[in-house]
Amino acid sequence: MGFLRAGLEAEAYDREYTNRELIARLGGYFRPWLRRFGAIVLLVTLFSLAQTGAPLLAAQGIELMTGKAGVQGIEPSAIVLLSAALLVLGVLTWGFNWARRLLTTMLIGDIVLAMRLDSFRAAMNHDLSFYDKYQSGRIVSRITSDSDEFGRVSVLVTDVFSQLLLSLMLFIVLLTIEWRLALLVLALAPVAFIVSNLFRGIARRITQQSQRVVANVNVSIQDAVTGINVAKNFRREQGIYEEFQAVNNQSYSINTWRGIVLATVFPTLTFFSAVGTGVLLYTGGYSVSQSIITMGAWYLFINSLDRFWFPMLQLSAFWSQFQAGLSATERIFALIDAAPVVHQFDNRPVDRLRGDIEFRNVSFRYSEKEQVLPDFSLHIRPGESVALVGHTGAGKSSIAKLVTRFYEFQDGQLLIDGQDIRSLDLKSYRSHLGIVSQSPFLFAGTVTDNIRYAKPSLSDAEVEAVARQIAGGDWLETLPDGLQTNVGERGARLSMGQRQLVVLARMLAHDPAIFILDEATASVDPFTEAQIQQTLDLLFHNRTSIVIAHRLSTVRAADRILVLRQGEIIEEGSHETLIAQGGHYAELYNTYFRHQSLDYINTRPDTRSAVLEAV
Repeated sequence: MGFLRAGLEAEAYDREYTNRELIARLGGYFRPWLRRFGAIVLLVTLFSLAQTGAPLLAAQGIELMTGKAGVQGIEPSAIVLLSAALLVLGVLTWGFNWARRLLTTMLIGDIVLAMRLDSFRAAMNHDLSFYDKYQSGRIVSRITSDSDEFGRVSVLVTDVFSQLLLSLMLFIVLLTIEWRLALLVLALAPVAFIVSNLFRGIARRITQQSQRVVANVNVSIQDAVTGINVAKNFRREQGIYEEFQAVNNQSYSINTWRGIVLATVFPTLTFFSAVGTGVLLYTGGYSVSQSIITMGAWYLFINSLDRFWFPMLQLSAFWSQFQAGLSATERIFALIDAAPVVHQFDNRPVDRLRGDIEFRNVSFRYSEKEQVLPDFSLHIRPGESVALVGHTGAGKSSIAKLVTRFYEFQDGQLLIDGQDIRSLDLKSYRSHLGIVSQSPFLFAGTVTDNIRYAKPSLSDAEVEAVARQIAGGDWLETLPDGLQTNVGERGARLSMGQRQLVVLARMLAHDPAIFILDEATASVDPFTEAQIQQTLDLLFHNRTSIVIAHRLSTVRAADRILVLRQGEIIEEGSHETLIAQGGHYAELYNTYFRHQSLDYINTRPDTRSAVLEAV
């Protein structure tokens, strides 16, 4: 089965919990609902009592028919009374069972809801580095599929518990009738647990693999759907289908083996049940022939044996499913308990920020082999705009990620307004940050919804006022329905430039103290770039700004330009000063920026006309 385990390894943050730890942890989710849980226990007890009464009444009827008086001597009223009692017990059994199932469904629903909220909250609070390492589809599977599995198993627990309670009550009755036969029944019970224990280990392992392969299927579907544009562009639909088919076949194989394991338990136990029934049938028949017990008592034993063995069989067969439920909760708790990479030693609230940022001998690496910033120092004054330039891998984006506290640095200090960033309450601190990335993300809904996302209290008039600050509001005329235009999934109905303008409007509404721009103009046309630049002038005004840009217009708008190479600042100054130095910035300028300058455009008539057409 080695080939079936390919791609089913545990995540690095997975951990093993003992059954006792898992059950104790689950007890915390049941604790708020103890009153409802108590009602369920009461209903299960009443349900079991009602079920216990049925074979007792039937045995009493047999005693009446096989007594000395014979059938002719039975009073009709006794038959009517027994029939009425059985009818009442049947109605009570149905009522108790219905109420028990209703309360159980409500209880498990509330617990699954709480578990999903906790796991989702944990997923939202994990650092961005967590999502760099682990696929989102697998995380989604833990929050959805695994919590569903726990819910299904939890409902089954109450069924088995009621059956076990019924077995206990029947055993007490059997003890009062003939203790020797009752002990014989009890002696057969451990067989069920021994057999189930033999299957427990393999059932736990195959169940964990089943849940991991479901996560793989979810990942495959998510990747195919989100990357459908690229797939169609390269005509890779068939390739994606074949990849999904391979994952689906793996899921089929794993779940087939799981079905075989689960299906083997019950028939095995049924065999031992038949052996036990045969032994009791012979022993009981012999006892009747020797007048040790009556015919009614013997019937009660045979009838009770089936009712006694059934929960034993169900418990043993259920044990594998119980392992599935524990495995599901283990995966959920592992997500919740995953240790954060970013550590705060205090949670000071941040009411307002001046925007003073200082790196003091900061060392940062993504891994032991990937050193990005070695002993890095930088001071950005409040209200200053700083542009970071350099080749790919120079550390530009890493500086922004550390300021946003999405990643943990290993050495040194990062001070915000003179306070160690590790001492701040991250939620209140990040409320003062504004980040615009190269790939703008919009939520499904209207343009208004996306602008208001930054500040839900904004009225429609206030949203429009913010939007009209972007390029004088001219960009709104390009939207089919203005601010009520539906942007589609991830903003797919808008052009890249329009998406950036919506994101910038959202940023204006947010009004952050520290603004971070990550190459936001790298993929737009010259006309949209000019509109974005007008907005950036607004955003740069009176706030600290960190700009990572590949556009000359954005770089030149900054107060100070920092030139990075392998995590070190090798040059800094204004555009003119750095060009005059003829150093690394001048080299970058000639490589990336020179063709964007007006001087270069004016010397190339063909380029000038192309730019004018674009405008």
